[in-house]
Amino acid sequence: MALSRSEGVFRVGLIGYGLAGASFHAPLLSVEPAFHLSAIVTRSAEAVARDWPGVRVVSVDALLADPEIDLVIVATPNDSHASLAERALLAGKHVVVEKPFTLNSAEAARLGALAKERGLCLTVFQNRRWDGDFLTVKRLVEEGKLGKLYSFESHFDRYRPQVKKRWKEEAGPGGGTLWDLGAHLVDQALQLFGMPDSITADVAKQREGAQAVDWFHLLLRYGEMRVILRSGSVVHEPWPRFVLHGEADAFTKYGLDPQEEQLKAGLRPGMAGWGAEPTERHGRLSRGGNVPTIPGSYEHFYRQLAAAMSGRGEVPVAAESAAQVIRVLEAADRQSQPRVSGVM
Repeated sequence: MALSRSEGVFRVGLIGYGLAGASFHAPLLSVEPAFHLSAIVTRSAEAVARDWPGVRVVSVDALLADPEIDLVIVATPNDSHASLAERALLAGKHVVVEKPFTLNSAEAARLGALAKERGLCLTVFQNRRWDGDFLTVKRLVEEGKLGKLYSFESHFDRYRPQVKKRWKEEAGPGGGTLWDLGAHLVDQALQLFGMPDSITADVAKQREGAQAVDWFHLLLRYGEMRVILRSGSVVHEPWPRFVLHGEADAFTKYGLDPQEEQLKAGLRPGMAGWGAEPTERHGRLSRGGNVPTIPGSYEHFYRQLAAAMSGRGEVPVAAESAAQVIRVLEAADRQSQPRVSGVM
């Protein structure tokens, strides 16, 4: 496995400078001293010059051929993740892939095997494993605060009644909220409970002019316990972000983790207030009162990756773990295919 250069800094090439590249990866890299953002592949050269003076704008071919680049981040539309990640691995680069990892489990398995064969780090940016609300829920579950768990609900709702002209809302592989927001919700559920016994899925294109899925409801079964994952695009009053019911207590939490909005506003890890929620946003136990939200910590992703690339630990999100998310999304896609039905 390739290790750090003499000065202890890995040089990074970022492919894509949309929301993921500009609002997540570049800012998070800027506060991790083990990484230096050297080059970006984008059609928005002006934005790069404004945000990161001195960072080169190059082609994909030039980036992959550059012997100075140690790590390649793939932050492009979903249908290009697998092909670009494969090219980067074949070029001898460590790789970060935006979620969803791939669009089918065969691609995920092939990439995982290739990374192992080449002795390279391959990881997936499942950043919401470090959401503060999820970390809080995870601790409650691990400590058994709710007793035997009967149900777990996770919602990621929005009020976006108008369809926008962007790749995420276009028809075709990888489009729609199931593969976008669903990748986060499924990953969090699998982190808590592992792979389900079975799954039932219902998806829809609800908004006028919608070409891709904009509403979904997934039911994951774990013995007696049920997990419900939902997202809607025309939700005026959002449901709770998390609702858990157990034998001993229940937990309810409203509101989304603040780190995405903080990054967009220019806040960075280490600054005052980073990842923290105000008291009024804290979750509540039905019998035990308020539960302070653990501060979110997206910075742990690149900190852990730097250690892994230096041979000191595992990658933050294993390819095998990310591939399990793809298996569940594939199953949901199969379940949601139109069927001929009638009224009994």
